[in-house]
Amino acid sequence: MAENEIQPAISVWNVNKSFHIPLEKSGGIKQKLINQLKGRKGYRDFQALKDMSFTVKKGEFFGIVGRNGSGKSTLLKIMAGIYTPQKGNIQVNGALVPFIELGVGFNPELTGRENVFLNGALLGFGRREIEGMYDDIVDFAEIREFMEERLKNYSSGMQVRLAFSIAIRAKSDILLLDEVLAVGDEAFQRKCVDYFYRIKRSNQTVVLVTHDMTNVERFCDRALVLNNNKIMGIYKPAKAKMIYEQLNRDTKSGTDKFKLEKRWGNREAIISSIKINQQSGGNITVNQGDPFEISVKTESKDDKKIIVGLAFYENDGTVMSGPNSYGNEFMANELMRYKVKSLPLNPGDYNLRVALYAEDHLTEYDHIEEALKFRVVSDKQCYGKVNLFGVWDSSKSGDEK
Repeated sequence: MAENEIQPAISVWNVNKSFHIPLEKSGGIKQKLINQLKGRKGYRDFQALKDMSFTVKKGEFFGIVGRNGSGKSTLLKIMAGIYTPQKGNIQVNGALVPFIELGVGFNPELTGRENVFLNGALLGFGRREIEGMYDDIVDFAEIREFMEERLKNYSSGMQVRLAFSIAIRAKSDILLLDEVLAVGDEAFQRKCVDYFYRIKRSNQTVVLVTHDMTNVERFCDRALVLNNNKIMGIYKPAKAKMIYEQLNRDTKSGTDKFKLEKRWGNREAIISSIKINQQSGGNITVNQGDPFEISVKTESKDDKKIIVGLAFYENDGTVMSGPNSYGNEFMANELMRYKVKSLPLNPGDYNLRVALYAEDHLTEYDHIEEALKFRVVSDKQCYGKVNLFGVWDSSKSGDEK
């Protein structure tokens, strides 16, 4: 490796993992003897991971997504060193802390306070260190009045909140997270989200296993998609979300044959026309700062209420904005317009995603992943993602009012 080349945080090479699954009626000494005499194994081999190879960059927020049973948690446990692969190997460069099973090591007969010191010791903290962080742990978990109660009297939510509050104090270069953003109630989840924004800004390496594609788009730099215990690919969050949603639609329709589509929905209402500034087709160019309008025409057999969703994203999958018509009384068979007085997007190439939903926000009538492409141009020097169109002025010191 060259001296100036940055070593990956985690390297996975050709990893395979299988488990023995007992067959029905294979238990008991008598049945085991019969199986041996007849040359039966009494179990079947289930290959959980097949030929996994990828790297996680240092400072990257890396997602792992896939349907239930695709091997996500098994892969995370191999990365954590909990499981050993039958084939292949893992290299981890840095101190690693897994948030896989929160509360492991808790004793239900001890009080909440005693469990803080016990769990902190398991994470490598000395008593003085735990005493120094005790108040922060309790305040984050919001269960101070229960800390002298035995843990067995806590609700499951209280236990998870306490476990998470302790776990985030662990010192590490790499965090492995398995659905930990789903812990606790809504208010506590907001705290978790704020915490992960902080670690993302700190450029700590994070691997997140989740079914929540909102968090993949919110936090992840890249996401690995698993299907049938194999890697489909590593993608930008927007494309990973599209593929994951397609995998789940294929499951509901009773097929495991994956085909990446760019349009789907139950077609009870359809998008019949999309225009940007009254233009459709290719080679749409708009000026930064000019008025900008998306028009969407819809059709349906009946005049049902609909919600229109838009998403503007760069070619690499970065979502720039995702407005929707929630709160407006829109009906099918109407022409709807979304207007922006002054387009703030910086020069570049963009894609537009358009979708129609029912009132329940869940039923998808029609979804077009790459509905239109357009280019934003400007004769001004621009940095970042958007232009705020702010105005500079100045005054002499002492003139402020």
